[in-house]
Amino acid sequence: MRRIGILLAVVLTVMSCATTQQRGQALVSRGIEAVGGADALARVRTLSVRGTVRQWEPEQSHVPSGETRFAGESTFTALTDVSGRATRIDWVRNFAYPAPRTFTFTEIVTADAGYVAGIDSNGRTKQSQESNPPAHSMSGLRLAAAQRELQRGSLLLLLDMQRSPDRVAVVDDVTVKGIAYPAVDFRIGSQTLTVMFDRVTGLPARIRTLDYDNIQGDSTYDLVLSDWQVMDGLRVPTIQRYELNGALVQETRIAEVKVNPAAAADRFAIPDAYRAAAAKPATGDVPYQWVLRRQFIGVYLDSDSPSWDTRASTGLRLQQLAPGVQHVVGGTHHSLMVEMKDYVVVFDAPISDRQSNWVLSTARAKYLRKPVKYLILTHHHMDHAGGIRAYAAEGATIVVGRGAAAHYRKILAAPYTRNPDLPVTDLSKTAIVEVADSYVLRDGTREVHAYLIANPHADSTLIGYVPDAKLGFVTDLWSPGTPLGAQLNPGQAAVVAGVKKYGITPQRFAGGHGSTADYSTLSSLEGK
Repeated sequence: MRRIGILLAVVLTVMSCATTQQRGQALVSRGIEAVGGADALARVRTLSVRGTVRQWEPEQSHVPSGETRFAGESTFTALTDVSGRATRIDWVRNFAYPAPRTFTFTEIVTADAGYVAGIDSNGRTKQSQESNPPAHSMSGLRLAAAQRELQRGSLLLLLDMQRSPDRVAVVDDVTVKGIAYPAVDFRIGSQTLTVMFDRVTGLPARIRTLDYDNIQGDSTYDLVLSDWQVMDGLRVPTIQRYELNGALVQETRIAEVKVNPAAAADRFAIPDAYRAAAAKPATGDVPYQWVLRRQFIGVYLDSDSPSWDTRASTGLRLQQLAPGVQHVVGGTHHSLMVEMKDYVVVFDAPISDRQSNWVLSTARAKYLRKPVKYLILTHHHMDHAGGIRAYAAEGATIVVGRGAAAHYRKILAAPYTRNPDLPVTDLSKTAIVEVADSYVLRDGTREVHAYLIANPHADSTLIGYVPDAKLGFVTDLWSPGTPLGAQLNPGQAAVVAGVKKYGITPQRFAGGHGSTADYSTLSSLEGK
């Protein structure tokens, strides 16, 4: 009797799985019919798509937790060779932030390599700078992100799903903004796309991934499809909005689709020198939001380390600026480490908890396991505060500018289960100090100061000062060690004004970007 019961349970389980698979395939099949039918999709050998893109960056706002920053607008033409699994995208990108400029370049994405012809970023790699004309092979991180997003936005996604039923699984309805969508999961490598369907039309409505953002923590990233129109025999979602946790970060508008245009093989060719050096698509812990959204503002460093150019640097290192004062350099974003009698103070937590973990472990080794008791954040932007959680997990007090505490409490209360660099613990009770004007840490042997300064870059910005070393610390407003113009720009003028306001006497400044420089090189430009 027991054996019969077990067999019955197995049969019922198999039947349930089969029914579930059938429901999933039914959703996919209905979607395929809605966009033009399997035969029409199967006839697509090449595909040309032309359109425009507008992008916004929520974590570069002027005010902490404030209005998203408009990044820029672009035009593009994408050409895909379906059987060759290759896409070429020709871009003209007009950036508004962090400064107006235009980049015209081409991306080529294949199954095993990626390539960029032209300048696409202010954060150029060594390979790009040394190439004539400028070009570089994509990092494995960027290639993985590009492949994922191309598949998410592909007009042939549903056909791929129908042809790979073993990678499709029906899931519970997903409710977004009060609407319950029937949905299926589609596995692509280590990633899963959750495809949600409109109940009335059968068309795909949203395509979601579950990502990790260094500020917002566990995040949903949705492609929202609307305004379907027939173009060259296919129904096309001509408005495609990308939402991070429900907030708009990108809007693509499709102006033209051509099915089976001429596509010569050399249009997708990656030069041999770049293909030989090209990375394979990264697997595992890919920081998708960092890779994608640093491209939104045209500052992405296309390297397999988010923190430094692997072709130009061996990695992070300490540079002593005074006894007990170390500048964390070797990457694109830097910190300052100051030893006190019984503890350590760190300025800024750039990029990720992985970089913060390096700074914390190096501080413990350097200073006989003294704890990092204070983290002073110059401002709230994602590239300089993205490693805050590692310090909070160590019990550090977070020191921030006036009006920023609520923003950081929100960060530290957010779930971060997808963070690959930090075990989950309760960070919501982390001590946060707001600096209304000035803040001084004293231990009887040394002082560390933080000063709130008015500036055009970000509200609640602090600069640091170590009086016995006559050393200041500044991020973004001035990058010490980089060439100066004939006169102060608004950010640099804000630093000079802040130094005068508080009556401090720095001889040098270290930077969150750049290296160190004599303060006189900056102050001498005042009034010019």
